[in-house]
Amino acid sequence: MSDTPAPKFLGSNTALPASPEEAELDYVANPRSGELYLVRFAAPEFTSLCPVTGQPDFAHIVIDYAPGETIVESKSLKLFLCSFRNHNGFHEDVTVGIGKRLFDEMAPRWLRIGGYWYPRGGIPIDVFWQSGAPPENLWLPDQGVAPYRGRG
Repeated sequence: MSDTPAPKFLGSNTALPASPEEAELDYVANPRSGELYLVRFAAPEFTSLCPVTGQPDFAHIVIDYAPGETIVESKSLKLFLCSFRNHNGFHEDVTVGIGKRLFDEMAPRWLRIGGYWYPRGGIPIDVFWQSGAPPENLWLPDQGVAPYRGRG
């Protein structure tokens, strides 16, 4: 895709977006368009805010996708994920919202997201979403995040 614009944020000082809605995601041409492969991003220190109490919620987010014509530029993804630090949202809405936004804008062949949320109130919550069945012959490694075990 030669008509894909150059990344806006890469190589420049960039302020943290005030909200996920204000965050812009950059996409660049897939250098291996036509190849079936998996890209993984892991954000082990993701934070957002509880919409009821305003207390911080912490998660390990894992995003896997099989690119189509474009790939997401990693600095813009980092800024997007960091924009949730002051965002109020339930775990389910935050996790699925991240996955759907990436899928809708980037149009990968396939995408899945795992949100492994740390306990609040004694209950860890894990949230998973995928765009559909994975393409045949796509290698899908385990996301590698162990179930929460507490101190045990």
